[in-house]
Amino acid sequence: MIVQQNNTDKQTPQVGGQAVIEGVMMRSPNRVATAVRRKDGSITLREEEKIPFTVRHPFWNIPIVRGFAALVEMMSIGIRTLNFSADIAMEDEEEERRKKAEAEGKPLKAKRRKSNGASAVGTAFTLLIAFGIALLLFFVTPLYAATALFDVEQNALGFNLVSGGIRIVILLGYLYIISRLKDVQRLFRYHGAEHKAVFAFEKGLDLNVENTRIQSRFHPRCGTSFVLQVALMAILCFAILDWLLILAYGEITLLMRIGTHIPLIPLVAGVSYEGLKLSARYSGSTVGKALVAPGLWLQRITTREPDDSQIEVALAALRAALKQPDEKSGEKKLEEAVA
Repeated sequence: MIVQQNNTDKQTPQVGGQAVIEGVMMRSPNRVATAVRRKDGSITLREEEKIPFTVRHPFWNIPIVRGFAALVEMMSIGIRTLNFSADIAMEDEEEERRKKAEAEGKPLKAKRRKSNGASAVGTAFTLLIAFGIALLLFFVTPLYAATALFDVEQNALGFNLVSGGIRIVILLGYLYIISRLKDVQRLFRYHGAEHKAVFAFEKGLDLNVENTRIQSRFHPRCGTSFVLQVALMAILCFAILDWLLILAYGEITLLMRIGTHIPLIPLVAGVSYEGLKLSARYSGSTVGKALVAPGLWLQRITTREPDDSQIEVALAALRAALKQPDEKSGEKKLEEAVA
């Protein structure tokens, strides 16, 4: 995922995106488009007008706050596009089942589909469970491990260096484990295609496969880089918070840390977002290169080199988000699905 940021240069609008199941979602300043490769080789497109929340509500477009608001909105869009791509995959699977049943002369047993309301409730419940697991794994577990295994509980900086290190190790281990899964590896190829397409656009090149194929799959505004920046920024922010708590109460406990660190995660995310903006803007400088380097290294796990068919999907999504015509519209079957 590439995190989209506000850009005052109207000549070169900034775009962001996300890999989905057999596809890519792209977002321009006022449109969102998702392209998904079907089993028959065609590409299904879904397009919608979408003005960023921080543009529609200027109150939220202030430093730090805008980062958290933009990321929540991006997550909401990402979840909907993932559900869309999953629905397409289910449709293709259902079609394969139908053809197989016809070939074997057997009746096709219809699968029950959940209503939209039930689906929405299920999605919300799944998100709550996912957030709970993420908090437990990436925030509570490092705090508990640092408290139980190391004698640094009353040292604000030392404790957060240890717990932050544990958090980063868990993150790297999690990404490495899921990167070994076949389906995830394919998703990461689309992630690489997304990055290459954005690079081609940012360089002002014609959006074709040849120009896109030679671009780097490592992008400084990637969501992977953002996650790592959050983990690093949390060390500094929580160390300052712990120091203040120790000054106020004379000591700090595990429960005090859990009760104060978790509510401040949005603040850490907002500060990290501003850091991502600055590092990406000055990524060509020596300092900027040093700041973006850890995130680019991490993308060696979360991206893979895409093939031409996957690049075509990323370009289809990008052209739709930018309202540009498809150069191969006469050769490719594009099915438009309205949200």
